Amino acid sequence: MITIWLLVLACLAAVTLAAALVRARRAHARALEERGWLLERERESAAQNAVDAERARIAHDLHDIVSHNVSVMVIQAGAARHVLATEPADAEAALLAVEAAGRDTMAELRHLLGLLAPSSDGSAEELAPQPSLSRLSPLIDRIAFAGLPVDVRISGEPRPLPAGVDVTAYRIIQEALTNALKHGDGVKAEVTVRYADNALRVEVLNSGPSVLAGGRSPGPDGEGRGLLGLRQRVAVYGGDLDARRRLGGGFRVRAKIPLERP
Repeated sequence: MITIWLLVLACLAAVTLAAALVRARRAHARALEERGWLLERERESAAQNAVDAERARIAHDLHDIVSHNVSVMVIQAGAARHVLATEPADAEAALLAVEAAGRDTMAELRHLLGLLAPSSDGSAEELAPQPSLSRLSPLIDRIAFAGLPVDVRISGEPRPLPAGVDVTAYRIIQEALTNALKHGDGVKAEVTVRYADNALRVEVLNSGPSVLAGGRSPGPDGEGRGLLGLRQRVAVYGGDLDARRRLGGGFRVRAKIPLERP
């Protein structure tokens, strides 16, 4: 009789233990699901923040572009008015400059107006020279001074670019070099700008730990957050941006931006 009761107690203990184990497993699964949901929300939030920050920067860039072109138009229109009666050729040249500046401004508005975000504080920022591939040298010097030597290669025939494309190319190089400075090994970086007939190509390479050696990536999911916003900006112009780790080590950012033929 005692043996039977012992067997019953053992069975009850086993059932209770099994039930507890099942509950623990279910609780663990729920915890994993909640953690995965939270991580996904964090990734989505980080991506949205990157896009919002890039939109705000686009707004500032476009403000500078429009302000510059409108200033040119006002100055040239004033010059044309002064010489209209005495120097008709000079007046015509000034009016052509006004027309060209107006066309450039409208092109930028068509490309970027849909992506603009309102300024967070409504304050007007001090006007500064517009970022441009022609002003790469100060950026390269700052990066080199911070500890990352940079080689720059220009291929094709450099020529004036649409203002928005010019700014976008500069921003890509700036963001890629900043990420390389933060997450690379500090040995070197290479910037290549190729002027093709119908497209502008930009590539930034940096050295770093090999993928095979388990080196860390330069940002979440292998891509810096700033590059998420730049990918959207490049897409506005019908281009594409690819950012990934290199098998031999380091990181590569490559972009192709189509250029409208005149």
